[in-house]
Amino acid sequence: MLKKYIDVAAGRVKADIVLKNAAFLNTFTGKVEEGDIAIAGDRIAGIGSYDGVMEYDMSGLVVLPGFIDGHVHIESSMLTPEPFAELVVPRGTTTVIADPHEITNVCGMAGFEYMVKAADNTPLEVHFQLPSCVPATPFENSGATLAAKDIGAHICRSQVFGLGEFMNYPGVINCDDEAIKKLEAAHGFGKIVDGHAPCVTGSRLNAYICGGIATDHECSSPQELQHKADRGMYVMLRHSSSGQDFASNCAAVNAGNMRRFCICTDDRHAADLKYKGHIDDALRAAVSAGVDPVWAVTMATLNTAECYDLRWRGAIAPYRFADLAVVDNLKDFNVKYVFKDGVLVAEGGKQLFNVHHNRYIPGHITDTVHIRDLTADDFKLQLNGARARAIVPRPGTLITDCEVVDVNTAGGDVILHDDLLKLAVVERHKNTGNIGRGLLKGYGFKGGAMGITVAHDSHNIILLGDDNAAMAMAANTLKETGGGMVLVDSATGEVDHMILEVGGLMSARDADYVIEESDRLYKKAHSMGVKQGFAPFMTLAFLSLAVIPHLKLLDTGLFDVDKFAFTDIKAD
Repeated sequence: MLKKYIDVAAGRVKADIVLKNAAFLNTFTGKVEEGDIAIAGDRIAGIGSYDGVMEYDMSGLVVLPGFIDGHVHIESSMLTPEPFAELVVPRGTTTVIADPHEITNVCGMAGFEYMVKAADNTPLEVHFQLPSCVPATPFENSGATLAAKDIGAHICRSQVFGLGEFMNYPGVINCDDEAIKKLEAAHGFGKIVDGHAPCVTGSRLNAYICGGIATDHECSSPQELQHKADRGMYVMLRHSSSGQDFASNCAAVNAGNMRRFCICTDDRHAADLKYKGHIDDALRAAVSAGVDPVWAVTMATLNTAECYDLRWRGAIAPYRFADLAVVDNLKDFNVKYVFKDGVLVAEGGKQLFNVHHNRYIPGHITDTVHIRDLTADDFKLQLNGARARAIVPRPGTLITDCEVVDVNTAGGDVILHDDLLKLAVVERHKNTGNIGRGLLKGYGFKGGAMGITVAHDSHNIILLGDDNAAMAMAANTLKETGGGMVLVDSATGEVDHMILEVGGLMSARDADYVIEESDRLYKKAHSMGVKQGFAPFMTLAFLSLAVIPHLKLLDTGLFDVDKFAFTDIKAD
């Protein structure tokens, strides 16, 4: 193809495609330039005046490089890779850096390999990171374990792009032997290592970066973003469904540091992808928050390409891959055309590709919920004392607080009051019988139970409720259906659920099913009292994430993230 690129660039041969009368953003210089964009095969051959076999008039539009999501868990959309691509590609996303640690925590490397094969059915370019922390901490039970020797065996594979977010930041900082061996394995094969270091600053951040860790997406304030950028990290502005700090964190971006920032979504629900958008929505939010639109686009394209050494991507220039998102303007970012490797793959918000005829779902990634039948007595919570620690979720963030509350018990069980609920994490991979029990305050739910098999990152069953029998019924329903979301109404006895049979994380059906069913369950959960500041099931799913401060619940007990150790629910 090299001769063809040169011949088209020189004007000796017609281009395959020419975008005529184009205004385009030059992410190298920050200028909006004008000229025809000539495409030969999968590359941009030239910019100037060209004729093509196929021509598109770009008058009144702006051509941008295809958007790159710097860090995403596809599983968190509850969609398999094929319908995920159907939602994000028409939004202008042509490449994602994906960390499949959700399915890998459930199914091990078989889950990783499934995601790679499924993504190959789509035009979306997916670079898969090998999950670094399976499980996320050594204190909980997941469906698989990737020890340092496993990382060493797999990191060299061509399907592995890099090492996924290193969530065990205390292990890195304190030179845990397993953590160091994992990092050394990645560096030995020249693979990038992604970071995850919430609230880590100062000398502890220096130590973490000295693990050879390049990125971070867990910043809770503009000051933290600035500090990490100052220390040379690529810092991700996260536009997720669960965290709501994107706009405030945009305040960290300025002319001096904007080349150190990327944009990612991390966890984005199917409904948000369909109705709000993907990276295009992040660009709108960034501009609305005061970020220069040229900077915003650069962060979503060239910066990410350079961060991950995605050669010949992230810009519009000769020999660059023809990954292009054509938008109406640099404020609204409504995507009109999407080209991937020189092929028109979406137009007018609709995909021009079909992934359903060969959708791939092997049997070994289903049937992943293994628990005994549970009863109401399994959810009794005996407290030996008058005061207890309760988890308090913060709206719009993954951080939780700890509050000491007054409690009473009767009949070997806690008496719930003052917006208190029971929280339980049921181990569901190996049928160990483990049930972590705790208290949750401030969620608002009343009159039954709700549960989900998405519980970051080990993905055990997580339940909350004010009725032991309803909690048992919710858990048993998840066992029978093979995973998903469930809501039990104690007053009516009604059990409402949505099936997520692929690893207990994703649906085998299309996006519309996931959107409609989850919306129905969300509305019902809100009608049962869940406060509007919370995404009913997804907020619940993060209450077991033992690498986000401050207090979390594991299948093995209550966990103090700051001390990185278990803590007693009793507070006396």
